[in-house]
Amino acid sequence: MAAVGRIKSKLHTRLFQIYKTSEGLQINVALKARLHNQRKILVRLCGFLKYNDQVHNCISINLALRCCRCVSGGSVQETQVSVHQQVNPYKLVETELANLYVEIKQEVITSKHELREIAEYYFDGKGKGFRPMLVMLASKALNFHKTEEEKLLNSQRRVAMIAEMIHTASLIHDDVIDESYIRRGKSSVNNIWKERKAILAGNYLLSVASMALSRIGNKDVVKVLSQTLEDLVRGEFMQLGSKEDENERFKHYFTKTFKKTASLMANSCKALVDDILDFTSCDNVMGKPTAADLSLGLATAPVLFASQEFPELHSMIMRRFRQEGDVERARELVAKSDGVSHTRLMAEQHCKEAVRLLQTLKSSESRRAMECIAYLVLNRQN
Repeated sequence: MAAVGRIKSKLHTRLFQIYKTSEGLQINVALKARLHNQRKILVRLCGFLKYNDQVHNCISINLALRCCRCVSGGSVQETQVSVHQQVNPYKLVETELANLYVEIKQEVITSKHELREIAEYYFDGKGKGFRPMLVMLASKALNFHKTEEEKLLNSQRRVAMIAEMIHTASLIHDDVIDESYIRRGKSSVNNIWKERKAILAGNYLLSVASMALSRIGNKDVVKVLSQTLEDLVRGEFMQLGSKEDENERFKHYFTKTFKKTASLMANSCKALVDDILDFTSCDNVMGKPTAADLSLGLATAPVLFASQEFPELHSMIMRRFRQEGDVERARELVAKSDGVSHTRLMAEQHCKEAVRLLQTLKSSESRRAMECIAYLVLNRQN
């Protein structure tokens, strides 16, 4: 609460300064318009504080102050990697990741040939393996912090496997809901085997993951990973709705993002960068159509920020971009706005906070690898 109070104080001080400047007689029209836009963004931030007492978890004082500087001054510069020793994260767990997919295929053995074929479809080793890599690196970093040995325990490897199975099951279900026919640059499960079999295969993967989880025998681990399953479903339901109040929309967006992505991966930064890429990447880089979120009726952070500059987006958000021309117009307005740069600013703050927390652990290759990951994710192109 003290952090929230400090943010409020600094925002209100800056608002007063902008007000006094913009009321001056010698100010030119262009600068006055920029200051007016800056004031609107800061008013929204102040309003957001009323609705989210946990705002210090997602918007820091530094973010608020940078908003003051950046909202009228163009795009945000890319964060520079300050890690002195570059580490290839995948190299550190390359062997473990290769074995992981072999172990998953052993888990999904079933007498039903087609079910097994569908369940194994995405475990071809061609995915990023981002979640299991994070679990393995975090495990090694924590083990070194406690014992000064960067080894991976069998139970930790199995948690990585379970996380990847839960994530993959959620992808299969997502593609059915979103009517997406491309995943990882190839035909999606629902495109090949149709919706009913895709849903059943996703359910089967979740059941196999649940059985593997029960065999770990650690109540705390079971509780935490079981919570991610509930969060995934709740997040999906939240994504189907929106909020009329523009301040409530950001709270809704962050809560949905946590439940759908960060709950399983503990990394909100990636979700924000995904939302940026939806507006800045080309189809062949992403392996899926861009502006897909708009087509699904979803208002992500770039859209929410853009709506502060272009109020006509509010009605589009509430009707979930269903009228003819809505998607094209919304994308045009986002491109004209500072929505992408503001979203990147939030992602940068999450990145910096992640690195700060990592640096409370003893220095190790695994810890440095995770520091690199934070910046790699922030500057990813696909």
